[in-house]
Amino acid sequence: MSHNIYELFATKFADHRNEPFFTLPSGESLTYGDVDRRSAAMAAVLADGGAKPGDRVVVQVDKSTDAAALYFACLRAGFTYVPLNTAYTPDEIGFFLGDANPAVFVYPPDLTSKLKPVADIADVGRTFTLSHDGGGTLAEAASQVRGLGAVVERGPDDIACMLYTSGTTGRPKGALLTHRSIATNGLALHNIWRFRTGDVLLHTLPIFHVHGLFVALNVAVLNASEVIFQPKFDVKQVRTKLREATVYMGVPTHYIRLLNDPDFGPQDCQTIRMFTSGSAPMTEVVFNEFHDRTGHTICERYGMTECGIVTSNPPEGQRIAGTVGYALPEMELRVADDNDQPVDDGDVGQVQVKGPHLFAGYWQLPDKTAEAHTDDGFFRTGDIGWLAGDGRLTLAGRASDMIISGGYNVYPKEIELLLDQTPGVTETAVVGLPHGDFSEAVTAFVVADPGIDSQVLAGAIADKLAGFKQPKKYIFLDALPRNTMGKVQKSELRRSYETLYEN
Repeated sequence: MSHNIYELFATKFADHRNEPFFTLPSGESLTYGDVDRRSAAMAAVLADGGAKPGDRVVVQVDKSTDAAALYFACLRAGFTYVPLNTAYTPDEIGFFLGDANPAVFVYPPDLTSKLKPVADIADVGRTFTLSHDGGGTLAEAASQVRGLGAVVERGPDDIACMLYTSGTTGRPKGALLTHRSIATNGLALHNIWRFRTGDVLLHTLPIFHVHGLFVALNVAVLNASEVIFQPKFDVKQVRTKLREATVYMGVPTHYIRLLNDPDFGPQDCQTIRMFTSGSAPMTEVVFNEFHDRTGHTICERYGMTECGIVTSNPPEGQRIAGTVGYALPEMELRVADDNDQPVDDGDVGQVQVKGPHLFAGYWQLPDKTAEAHTDDGFFRTGDIGWLAGDGRLTLAGRASDMIISGGYNVYPKEIELLLDQTPGVTETAVVGLPHGDFSEAVTAFVVADPGIDSQVLAGAIADKLAGFKQPKKYIFLDALPRNTMGKVQKSELRRSYETLYEN
């Protein structure tokens, strides 16, 4: 029996081949049969180009239906799909190509002069180009292929995809995701989010990332749903397209931008049954304002590259601002101390997970893989949090973000939650900066309305936090630095302001 995840997809859309899969901004639709045939043709071209099952295919292309078909092509042919952020520079691409040692590299035609030399230096076996509008050598070659090739048999532990981690604590690492891990996660989400016949997904996320690829796209395919496929997030377009959808998956920045439009409201959301949010923490202010404005309660969930989605708030029942819900089926979840022993409910510790969702390890880094796991097989997520008595998880931040000030441990999330509740505050980020007396000084970066100053904020939390947790300084910014998925880049703040307390 083959465990190729594309076999699973094919069984789910077998009775829907003539129904819409991707609906484009132009109104044109591609059916499930169209995309199936396109993926088969691309798989044939890649195989003719020298790729064999197990080989890595590195892809850095703009979002398009052909880009999605390329993902499916790699799955069905047994190649390892390696998507890269489209913002990466040629120098960064050089690292990934050298590390992944791919059989094939696919990039946009207009970047040939920059990326082909990088591929040559890395001794990549074959390169193809693919543009967002259906052009490029891969698209042209695929258009000449006729017939559907067979889906290659794969085992449950064979690698389907390799996604590079963000590299905030060093060089990016390639997380190896198996056909079983991706399938298990997708089926669990399909189940707990109650996907049903007639569901339509509005897709505005990039597809080089777990959120847009494995969470949004995979779950839609497992339901044979129509996907309203937008090239990027645009407030005007989203407001229009929401009225044609039943499910929207976004990041907190998307919801903030919708709320910043004074005309956005319940009239835009009448057909939506579920909004989900992930990839970055959502503030309680945004959570509550969205509910007050639309009547909808956003479903927050928690995951990461190495294990897909770990927890989710329930589709029915209470969703609590600031929490990320309960462990998915088959996923074990615990909060542990520094000795990997479970702590009591309500106590803060390291979030650790175990189950078939987990990755197979880091590419060519056995020591890093071993370090990331406990002796009894739990993966150390690097996140800090606590469990309620009923198993609901609340995150306190990354372990790497914890501040040690004057010998005391300070969890930034605790301070951020209080500051975010202050009227006029849009969002905050609390970090530790080098300090001669305290080792690290608690420092708050704030985006707020005019008139909000340090005295206002200090007064708002003066009686709610111990003195050692009080920020030594408040720095006001027009916006917090974020990555492409909307996650605040605290490392950039620490780097930019590392000398703040030297004088």
